[in-house]
Amino acid sequence: MGETPTWFIYFIAFWTVVLVLFMSVGGFFMFRKFLKVLPQRDGKSKLDWQNYWVERSRDLWTPESKELLQTLVSPVPTPFRDIASHSIAAKIGQIAVESGASEVTKEHCIEGYIRATPARDHKSLISFLEKKNIDYSAYSHLLE
Repeated sequence: MGETPTWFIYFIAFWTVVLVLFMSVGGFFMFRKFLKVLPQRDGKSKLDWQNYWVERSRDLWTPESKELLQTLVSPVPTPFRDIASHSIAAKIGQIAVESGASEVTKEHCIEGYIRATPARDHKSLISFLEKKNIDYSAYSHLLE
């Protein structure tokens, strides 16, 4: 038997690195999802609270506010759009319910969208709102 060719060793090393990287990325996202289902101090997880606010505000949504929500989540990549839509809808619903509104308005949608978006994404959020000609000046203090 001869020695193993060098190219084959490099081939195996390359695919080992690729598989470890893919598993690391997948593990990272699974771990983040796991953290969302852990109970907080009040006994409910982040996902429990999101579901609560979505259900509590379900009757307040109008066709116009649902359409605005779909417009706001349009820059999110398609595989993640449902999750983003649910978490943003939960924040919008929470704001609408806590303010005692009879329906979800454009102002609730804009404020909830800004509050639900992580600070690291505020730059792209601002450019998207400006591109869509959506006035967010009343909530600019939330973007600092």
